[in-house]
Parts: sequence; C-alpha cells; structure tokens
Amino acid sequence: MAGMTTLPLQQFIASLDNTCLPKILQVCSGVYFQGSIYEISGSEVCFSTGDLIKVISTELLSVCCEDISNNKKFELPISHTGLFKVVPEEMPYSTVEEMVSLRPVGLESCLPFTFTSHTKMTFDNFTLGAGKALTVLSIERREGEEDQVRCHVQGQQETSAEVCIPLSCHGEFFECESEECFTLREIMSSPSLRTRRFRFINTTKCECPLVLTPVYQVHAIMSMRKNVLKFPSSLEVDVADVTELCKDVHFVTPLSLTEVHSRPDESFPAVVEILEGPETRSLFKCSWLPELSKSGHLVFHKTGTSAMILLSSLKTRKAQQYFLVSQQYGGRFRRRPREFNSVYELYVASIQAPGLMVSVTRNCEEVEEEGLPALSVGEQLVVVSCKRMELPCESSVGEKQSVEALLCQRLQEPGDDDDDDDDEEEVKQEDEREEIFLPLYMQGHFVEVLPDNKKYSLRDLGKAFSLPLDIKVVSRDSELEADPLVGFACLRIEGAMLEPTIQASFPHRPDHCFEIPTQWLSMSVSFTKDPLPWPSGQPPKCHVDKVTEVTDAFFYEFRKKENSDTAAPPRPPKRNLSSSKSCKKTAKSSKKSSKADKSKHRPNKSVPTEELANLTLNTKRRPPAPPPPAISNDQPPPVVPRKHSGAEMTTGKALPNTYVAMEDSKKKVPLCSVAADVDSDHDYETVDETLVTMMKVAQENVMFY
Repeated sequence: MAGMTTLPLQQFIASLDNTCLPKILQVCSGVYFQGSIYEISGSEVCFSTGDLIKVISTELLSVCCEDISNNKKFELPISHTGLFKVVPEEMPYSTVEEMVSLRPVGLESCLPFTFTSHTKMTFDNFTLGAGKALTVLSIERREGEEDQVRCHVQGQQETSAEVCIPLSCHGEFFECESEECFTLREIMSSPSLRTRRFRFINTTKCECPLVLTPVYQVHAIMSMRKNVLKFPSSLEVDVADVTELCKDVHFVTPLSLTEVHSRPDESFPAVVEILEGPETRSLFKCSWLPELSKSGHLVFHKTGTSAMILLSSLKTRKAQQYFLVSQQYGGRFRRRPREFNSVYELYVASIQAPGLMVSVTRNCEEVEEEGLPALSVGEQLVVVSCKRMELPCESSVGEKQSVEALLCQRLQEPGDDDDDDDDEEEVKQEDEREEIFLPLYMQGHFVEVLPDNKKYSLRDLGKAFSLPLDIKVVSRDSELEADPLVGFACLRIEGAMLEPTIQASFPHRPDHCFEIPTQWLSMSVSFTKDPLPWPSGQPPKCHVDKVTEVTDAFFYEFRKKENSDTAAPPRPPKRNLSSSKSCKKTAKSSKKSSKADKSKHRPNKSVPTEELANLTLNTKRRPPAPPPPAISNDQPPPVVPRKHSGAEMTTGKALPNTYVAMEDSKKKVPLCSVAADVDSDHDYETVDETLVTMMKVAQENVMFY
C-alpha cells in the first residue's frame, strides 16, 4: 500500500462524484471496533485491514453539524428548511483570486459580496486607501487579458465609484459578513461552500460557528459477500482508492429483478444464482415459488412485457381464489350475468356498459317520501342515464330536496290475453316503455340480462366488453397439463394489466417455463458463468405456464392501485319528520289507487277467482294440488288447508282444540257447510264433484295427447 493516499471514509465519500462510480476501496485502518464487526440495521458489516469494497452508489441522508466552540455534534436531515449564513474567515486572503475561488459556483446568490483591504492599493491613476469596503458586482473575463473583478466603492459625502481590480492583486483581504442565505441542499451541492463555516439565522439554536459535513448511505459490495451492503459514511475507517490496481478482481454483483429486466437482450439466456429468495409472505401461490431458495439456480430465457388478466372466483364456503392469467390462454369463455345488490352498483356498471339491461330478482315496496318506486320480480329495466329527481317531501329546512337517480325504462310485461290481440297491438305494446327513477342510494336486487351466448377468448373479451366481467370456462386450454380455471361456476375478470416479466425455468426442467412479474416479486440474483443446460445452439421448445394463482394480498394491492380515488355510494337524504307523516298518508292512498290500476292490467294469481270461490268441497275425493301461486308482496301467501284424520272424514266434523275452553269446543260446524270467504285472510277453496270430473277428463286428454 506504499504510495497510496489514505483518507477517512467520510472525507473520501464526500469528495466522490457519482458519475465516477463504481470505485474500489481498500481498508487501511486495521480492524474496525476491535472485533471487525459492525451491526447496521440488523446486518453484519465486517471491515478488516486489506478488505476490498466496491462502492456502487451513494445517497445523501443527513448533515452532521459540529460546534467549533465545544466540539459537540448533531445531525440534521437533508430536508431541513432552516437557512444559514456564511461566517467570514478570520485569516486574511493574500490575493483577490483566492478569495473569489471560495465563493459558491453555480448559485445566483453568490454575487454581490463585500470585502475590505488592510493595505493601500493603486491602479493606474486611482488609489484606494486601507479599510475601504469594496462590493464585487461581476467578474470580467476577456480574451488575451487578465481577469478582473468589477467593484463598487462608497466614497465620502455619499459619492460612489466603480473600479476594476485584477484577480492577481496581492494584499490583505478580509471578507465582510454577507446577507446571502443558503439551505442545506445548496451548501451540500457546492464543493466550495462545504469548506466554509456557517451559523443559523435563528440564533436561538446555536450562535457559534458550525462545520457542516454530509452523511451518506453507501451502497457497496465485497468480494466475499453476495449481498449489497448499506452503511453510513460516518464510520471511522481509513480507505485508499485502488480502482486502477484491482480491475481484474471479480465482485459478485447482486441485481434485483427490475435491474435484470433493464439489461440488454444480449444478456439472455443465462444461468443466475439466487442470492436472496422471496419474502416468506409472498403474493403468489404457485408450484415454482417454493423452489426459489437461496443459493438455488435459475435459467433466465428472455425479458418482455406481458398482457395479463386478474381473475377471482365467487365467494363461497371455500376460500376465494385469485388467478393471474396471460392473454395467450387458449381456453374459451361464456359471459355470465352479473348480480347487483344496489342501484349504485347498477350506475357504476352502466358507465362502463351503456344500455345495460337487468331483471329484478326481489320485490321492492314503494316508499313515496324517499322516491323509491315499486319493483316486482321478473320486471326488466334498461338503464338510460343518471339525472336528478325531486323528492315529494321537504327537508328539515322546508325546501324541496333533489337527489341523484338512475333513469330507467321498465319494459311492459305482456298480458294474459295477448293471444287474442292483433299484430298491431302487439307491436304497440312492445314499444311502450315506462320511465322510472331509481335513487342511487336505493337497495335492490338485480341480475344482468345477456343478449348473446357466444364463446370468447380472453383477448376478444377485453376488446368487446368493459371490466369487471363475469365469465365461465366452457372449453379448457389444451396446451396445459391441468387447467385450474375449469370447474368454477363463475369467474370475475377484475382487471387487466401490462406487466414487465422474465421468462424463467429451472436447470433440471429448462423447457417448462414460467413468467415472473418483476414488480410483484422481491428477490436478488447474480449472473454466473455456468453453461446453459442444453446443447450449444439447440435451445428447447419452451412451454410457458399461462395461469398463476396469487393470494388475496395480491388482489388487495391491485385494488389499491386501481381504485384509490373511487367515491363512496351516496347516502339517503334527511327527511322532515312532520312532513313525512303527511307524505305517508298520501303514499298509502296513492299506493291503493296504483294497486287498483295495476289490477286492471295484471291479474293477481294468488287470489282465487270468483268461480272457484263459489264451489263446495267434496270430502270424499280431493283433486290434485294446483301449482303454487306466484309470490307477491301485495297479498299474503295462500294457506294450505289442514289434513283431516279418518275420524273427521267419517263424521264430517273437526276435532276440538284441546288448548281452547270447553265452551268454544262445543260449537262444532260441519266442514261441508262452510262457504269460502273471498275477503278472509285464508284462501280456503271448495270444489264440488262437477269440477273433479272435469279435471279428471282433462288429465286423461293430456295423457293421450
């Protein structure tokens, strides 16, 4: 090490220019901390005499401030917003050039500055006495002539003049305190300012002069270690620059997957060694992930950008699954109708798919004061647009309220007597569409009505429809040994992405490849000189996995990026309690009238007709049970008549209820003498022998049809 210049690590790193990196340093100060081990952020760093360190980058973290009066030190972050002033030097400058060279370069605030001369100066026919203050305005540079500084001189009786002083002028020059202020970043960016002393403008912190020293985080690698070291430049180690002497020394260079992806195409294929495996809590659930262990090897075939689709299974009793699928997937899909549990979900879906048609799957009662219309099961709605609607009731302030609502067209259902109408009336009825408003805060249950039943590829689905989209695999990818997407009743396409990927395989199976998304997997590797696991010039035909299962953590991270600015659903408006009572009364009356109007057009199948109500029940033989009536919220469900025992059938009388008083039990009425009450809560039907005979003949005709 004879002839090499040794510097403290702090001083050497502060003088480094990042454009000159990497640099190879040799430790010259012996064993550090008596044990040669320094623990930084949980990692061991060993510096012994003769160790070689390859510095690959530096990062400015903070500034060390040393108080000259008591040698106390403290650190300030580089983002510190306080301002500093330069403390004038006590020692005089011998030339003007020496004084100017210590001014900051590249900062607009470097001029003007003021200095004084303790000696008399004479320039041509102009003489300056000692102690005169001169303010440097500019530096004059002319070709073929000596550089000069143009200075302003304040004379007696408010007279002033300008004088040009050569930079080579000798004397005793002292700086005057300047009003110019600097931030920590400005000071650290100027090599000339780093050598100066400063004081806080706010003198309450520290009035004494300070020496400012940058503290860097050094990123380096060592010849005997395979991971990147990170340590502060403030370590008390002396080093020497041996870059030129150690050009042939091989350093293992750890690379992240992102750095690997940025390497030129000529670097592939290559065999790499895994220096640091993925985290234990990984975002992937696939067969190749457990084999990515430390000191293992991989074959990197090529890099590229792949179009991928994120799929999710339905929420069932089993755990929900997620898949990252390449658009090269060869299976075919059919669309599945989506389900919506609120009008707001309909609104979000209609933005991406205009003209959305849905069918109501659950009845909704009308609430006039909240603007909620009545919906029946099976009604079809076509979403038109989002508009504002006025509510019939006033707010607590007494003003009319308007809310955002979804304008929909309700398709009229054909009546039972449509077969008797002519063609013109049918066309007219099909064209009639009732417009209704559904407030965005309304809860409802809808299912999408699909116009086709075609088969699509992933690429075609992405071009023809907006996401999210519900699908089902109807034909598997024949190139996959086991297609994990087959068997799901429904899958949802959550989103699409373009991911930078690395096509990789294991050396013992070089033809079985998989794609590693570089932005979702954290690991470090190093390129080796190992030969490729196939004959020279005969690469294998690669089969790439097109489906990769991921965890729910991957899905949540993806949703954070995609829906960070999604607005929350609207809330129902505040109601005025006094006005809501009157609204309820009007709502009930209007509801009755609307029900009456609907009953004219749509017969209620849950109420028995008058013809059946007037018939009597024959206890000897019962007709077959009719199909269950349609459920309606307007009428209670029909009650099935009780089954009678043999004793009841022979006597024609009902048994007494043992839980009722004996006086009531004595009032026994024959069952056959009770007529059906149409207006009662229970729909008991009575049928005579004529109806039984008619139904029997009808059944026989159907059987011989």
